[in-house]
Amino acid sequence: MCGILGIVGHHDIAAQLYDGLTVLQHRGQDAAGIACADHARLQVHKGNGLVSDVFDEPSMARLRGTVGIAHCRYPTAGSSGADEAQPFYVNSPFGIALAHNGNLINTDALRREVFEQDRRNINTESDSEVLLNVFAHELDTQRALDPESAFRAIEGVHRRCVGGYAVVATVLGLGLVAFRDPHGIRPLVLGRRMEGGREAWAVASESVALDLLGFERVRDVAPGEGIVVTSDGRMHARACAEPREHAPCIFEYVYFARPDSMMDDISVHKARMRMGVTLGEKILRLRPDHDIDVVIPIPDTSRDAALEIANVLGVKYREGFIKNRYVGRTFIMPGQGQRTRSVRRKLNPIPLEFRNRVVLLVDDSIVRGTTSQQIVQMAREAGARKVYLASAAPPVRFPNIYGIDMPSTAELIAHGRTDDEVQALLGCDWLIYQDLSDLESAVSGPKNRIDRFDSSCFDGQYVTGVDPAYLERIGQSRSDEAKQGRLPIG
Repeated sequence: MCGILGIVGHHDIAAQLYDGLTVLQHRGQDAAGIACADHARLQVHKGNGLVSDVFDEPSMARLRGTVGIAHCRYPTAGSSGADEAQPFYVNSPFGIALAHNGNLINTDALRREVFEQDRRNINTESDSEVLLNVFAHELDTQRALDPESAFRAIEGVHRRCVGGYAVVATVLGLGLVAFRDPHGIRPLVLGRRMEGGREAWAVASESVALDLLGFERVRDVAPGEGIVVTSDGRMHARACAEPREHAPCIFEYVYFARPDSMMDDISVHKARMRMGVTLGEKILRLRPDHDIDVVIPIPDTSRDAALEIANVLGVKYREGFIKNRYVGRTFIMPGQGQRTRSVRRKLNPIPLEFRNRVVLLVDDSIVRGTTSQQIVQMAREAGARKVYLASAAPPVRFPNIYGIDMPSTAELIAHGRTDDEVQALLGCDWLIYQDLSDLESAVSGPKNRIDRFDSSCFDGQYVTGVDPAYLERIGQSRSDEAKQGRLPIG
């Protein structure tokens, strides 16, 4: 999962891209980059680390121009070296910089096509560089540089690329190009503001970046749609793929997105509140005479759901853990040892809220179970009489192949296990999961805007279809052993 942002303004925009990245930092803490177009030149600065680590005053001063894109990276598979930080750049045709959120599942075939047919070389293991070269080749075949040519190039990308992807790119002599995969798996939001009587435009992974920068959220980029904003601020939009089933990633709403974001016209905050209501109602159905004294969220993502669970159950809601905000998100940290050490560094219990109480801990999801095991133990050490654990999401039993680093199935605690077996491994007195149907209805909301979500990490149903051999390969590449260099990346 990554964060992307693109802006066309009427003044230098590098500082705005930087600010926008800071509120998308939760989407990727591994690397960051900005590319700006200034007439006939593209300047790119990128590197490993947080946004504040990668950019300083001299590097920002070199980024000049009114068209630009930005990216923060969260690695899924393969290397996470500095050479794979985005945006990527090619000088032919015209000069293109591109940033990508998602994952292509036909990368190996595309890599061969790009080399053998398109006569282009790929220097990294990143599927984003492959996607850039596919787009560059398709644009080169148009023999022109205008919005119509860009739309035809996007059509070519959609024909060739399979997976979940949202893309922003700058093309010298044209402006900003943005598009979204035909199923709309990865999010992309369009915003507009006025600058001295002229329109400025932005696209971002989440609306929170638009809010910070003073852009009004206009709408979501539609699945398969292409957006072209020319350097003078003229916006063009066109459907660039045959209509397919819209299936946004439901894990965005469970975990990744900020609660103050709107994506696919759905409030993340309200979706998480509804998750809490449905899960609270399930608890009452299963244990109408429950003995829960207090509901405590595992910060931060589960707060909205936990508060609504407490309301439904009619018990106290309390903050029982203090979070060290200078430790990154443990879900996206490579290596079991590093994740284990980080949980204790990140959270510390308040014993007063646990002592002699039956505690219901609420988490957004349970993936490997590493964090959950330790937090349950921390609650016991703080004096809890019983520790129950509720997950606002169903059991994660399958890998996500569209841009979220769900580990190999062998590392998913719920894969091949019953709920009772997972409960025993986690060490809690009771484990309760959200039902998938309740999760999907909670996210969709009462207006039922979306008929289907990509819920593949819960049910194993992949909207694009997938070759079982691909699942086996990514299982190897995403294991902790592979990430630590003990297995080859395939």
